[in-house]
Amino acid sequence: MKPQWQARRVTALIAEDEPMLRAQLRARLLQAWPELEIVAEAENGEQALALAAELEPEIAFLDIRMPVKDGLDVAAAIGDACHVVFVTAYDEYAVNAFEQGAVDYVLKPVTPERVAKLVDRLKQRLASPPADLSEILQHLAARASTGSLRWIKASLGATMRLIPVDEICYFRAEDKYTRVVTADGDALIRKTIKELFEELDPESFWQVHRGTIVNLREIARVERDHRDQPLIVLKHRKESLMVSRTFAHLFKAM
Repeated sequence: MKPQWQARRVTALIAEDEPMLRAQLRARLLQAWPELEIVAEAENGEQALALAAELEPEIAFLDIRMPVKDGLDVAAAIGDACHVVFVTAYDEYAVNAFEQGAVDYVLKPVTPERVAKLVDRLKQRLASPPADLSEILQHLAARASTGSLRWIKASLGATMRLIPVDEICYFRAEDKYTRVVTADGDALIRKTIKELFEELDPESFWQVHRGTIVNLREIARVERDHRDQPLIVLKHRKESLMVSRTFAHLFKAM
């Protein structure tokens, strides 16, 4: 017979603005913690606050960067009523702050190994009141902008064009250049895929192949090819993007 604390119903809320990342986190959590009941999902901080007030979950998984209100705003409002877990892309400053403040967090991409360790910690912490988040929230709120790339300067024939990164469907390596593909065309830049990946927001762009980076907001769905490898179908382009075996684990739960 399982110990009572393991089998009891535990309620949780997930707040993440990217549908694919939200689905991935949900799948990973339920795989590692079958007794967990995810009572609601929110796509922005305002929704998260309303759902938390209505449903009173024991745990809130909060993406730090969300529209309307971010995860820090939500944590400040509900942190004394439930256990907060921050979900974030790697940021050395943030991770150091989490560890020094003994606050739970999970890094993106949310691999099974990371979630399993998180679940073990949470099961132990549920016996105690939620941690005091006031100090860590002050540190994180004072954090300067991440400096992620927001515009791409690309050649389009004989002219130069500034392309907002939010409008880019994907990047693909081509010889000494990288092709920048948008819904209505493409252009070339001299930055390598490696350089781009280091400068782009890791919460919005994933590398899915040695020579391909995709904008998560441009993914319509993920299918499987004849080898059972993930194949990305885009919202605004007819072509599909192949996911290499190296990066297939990112889509394992989808």
